[in-house]
Amino acid sequence: MKHILKILVNNHPGVMSHVSGLFTRRSYNIDSIAVGVTDNPEISNMVIVVKGDDSVVEQVKRQLLKLPDVIEVEDLAYHDCISRELILVVVKTEETNRTEIISICEVFQAKIADLTKTTMTIEFSGNTRQVEHFIEMMQKYGIQEIARTGQIALRYRSV
Repeated sequence: MKHILKILVNNHPGVMSHVSGLFTRRSYNIDSIAVGVTDNPEISNMVIVVKGDDSVVEQVKRQLLKLPDVIEVEDLAYHDCISRELILVVVKTEETNRTEIISICEVFQAKIADLTKTTMTIEFSGNTRQVEHFIEMMQKYGIQEIARTGQIALRYRSV
């Protein structure tokens, strides 16, 4: 089962290394990791996606909280959060398929970031399922390169 861990940490050099090192020492694979400063420049938000059962993730959460720069750890359930991932995809194009690719981009609300005679660079953001579907749709045209950010996530806030 995938777990999305939202970790608030002090914004100091080496903190990401200490946090990711905890996973490495336990031979626990990280699917994605994204880090960014919050509205408070002293605090960063790390979002780490891992696969594992609930008991292992609970143990990792407890050990993360023992690290001096970790402020808070939250396991976000998929249905309790909004998650997004950004991808850039370079797709091979020809005059015969360019309109078809543009139509798919419109359906997914993707942006064309660059266009040459033989390639199209497309920017798309969505949840993991949407990103995987978009990649699947682009594969038939020939993907030359992909860059992915990893997931970011926030808990739903009720009013």
